[in-house]
Amino acid sequence: MNRKNDHPVIQLDEVSKAIIEQLQQDGRRSYAAIGKVVGLSEAAVRQRVQRLIDSGVMQIVAVTDPLELGFARQAMVGVKVTGPLEPVADKVAELAEVDYVVVTAGAYDLLVEVVCESDEHLLELLSCRIRTIEGVAATETFMYLRLRKQTYSWGVR
Repeated sequence: MNRKNDHPVIQLDEVSKAIIEQLQQDGRRSYAAIGKVVGLSEAAVRQRVQRLIDSGVMQIVAVTDPLELGFARQAMVGVKVTGPLEPVADKVAELAEVDYVVVTAGAYDLLVEVVCESDEHLLELLSCRIRTIEGVAATETFMYLRLRKQTYSWGVR
């Protein structure tokens, strides 16, 4: 089962995998250029890409650098929860500053990545909004000092 929405895992053929890999290398690559690599027409690539998007297998997005956009503080917040995890994860995910929420096993029940404009903004987010969510027992904040690697090119199985 797919962990995101409990639907069956979609089986991809080699052509769809190759299309995904092409788009991971360059999300702006034209359908015609992809078609030459994978052996399909531009129209066939366009249809496959749309099916991959519609099925939730992939997204095509612009990845930005928060520092360049005026967000001076990024942090990972470890959250310990009492009671059911999913309602807390859902509430945390609703916050505009949150760009990543994962349910984990280990010292924290949730890992939450946040992007804030300043230390004051981060403090307000933690104190007034995250820690006040029902079920949040404790948080620990890991402030990012420098991003050394971020990739989205892990390929497909």
